[in-house]
Amino acid sequence: ASRKHLTVAAAAATATTSPSTTTQPQVMETNGTQCGEQILSSGWAEKVLIGGVLTMLTLSTICGNLLVVISVCFVKKLRQPSNYLIVSLAVADLSVALAVMPFVSITDLIGGQWIFGQFFCNVFIAMDVMCCTASIMSLCVISIDRYLGITKPLTYPVKQNGCCMAKMVLSVWLLSASITLPPLFGWAQNVNDGRVCLISQDFGYTVYSTAVAFYIPMSVMLIMYNRIYRAAKLSAAKHTITCFPREGERGAGATPRGARRGHDAHRPAVEEECSTRVSRLLKTGEHHQRRKRKNQSIFKREQKAAATLGIVVGAFTFCWLPFFLVSTARPFVCGVECSCVPLWLERTLLWLGYANSLINPFIYAFFNRDLRTTYSNLLRCRYRNINRKLSAAGMHEALKLVVKQESDV
Repeated sequence: ASRKHLTVAAAAATATTSPSTTTQPQVMETNGTQCGEQILSSGWAEKVLIGGVLTMLTLSTICGNLLVVISVCFVKKLRQPSNYLIVSLAVADLSVALAVMPFVSITDLIGGQWIFGQFFCNVFIAMDVMCCTASIMSLCVISIDRYLGITKPLTYPVKQNGCCMAKMVLSVWLLSASITLPPLFGWAQNVNDGRVCLISQDFGYTVYSTAVAFYIPMSVMLIMYNRIYRAAKLSAAKHTITCFPREGERGAGATPRGARRGHDAHRPAVEEECSTRVSRLLKTGEHHQRRKRKNQSIFKREQKAAATLGIVVGAFTFCWLPFFLVSTARPFVCGVECSCVPLWLERTLLWLGYANSLINPFIYAFFNRDLRTTYSNLLRCRYRNINRKLSAAGMHEALKLVVKQESDV
């Protein structure tokens, strides 16, 4: 015991005398065994810098996701069943920013030691796991929803009503909550002794939780993106239709004088054939225009869905994959009693995952004109007539599309 107190005292003395950022091992008891807890000691300048960055990240996440929730709830044009999943995603990310990030920030600023008690440790871990999993699962279900909307444009929108979308949102949150229950009901105990607060390192629970919370949703998102990308690529190939000969082909070389008569005879035949095709197209009239408009609309939706989902999947994988790789390997490398991962690495990967909750609202706003317009009006405190502005912008886009199609014909 005296040796233990001397070690702790030496670590504390070294931390107070060194102004630079260092990592000091502090020996402590965890469930009857000795576990090395890493305490990050930093000077005031580092604490102010780290605190400022974490505070800005938290506040930006709150503001961005609040904009999504307010936009969809209070703007009539955005209150559509297809946006329910985006609201679920925003609520999950907002919950991460409100209920998780502040406590992680305080813990990091004081060196990594948990000071909020044993009972709240279990509550905190449950909130952290449930909210982050709900965010990830919402992204997964959104990818499935986009895929069905593209591949089944006639039948799926009929099923995409409020009741169906509400059931999907409820399923996301129930599945997310199911991951938090085992540590609360005895299957796998969290590592929690009043100074360390760590999710259960049980082998079976680690495999189950990481698979349900990350690896399965990521696999589904990658499959959906691949299928949407292939559909968009196939659709782009179908829209590459040429009717008239190109300019370069029409006069690409000198014609011998003896062959001019045959060429002139062939030329009125080509012109006659092209005029016949044009007259047929004109006879089809409105039916052809509607069909072309519909095909172009589907083509544009496929292109936009592929681009949106590609960025979403890329950002999601970049933010969360390193953290879950470390979390999966940790109990197999360190054992089930504590963590041997360097604290600075663990916290960096954790905050990288939290950053995904910040960028989600801006990714969807970037590809959604109505959300961008609503954001702009709300940030400039122009609350009145938002619905009218969105309707006017929609009519303007539709007129531009009609004029462009008529000019193409």
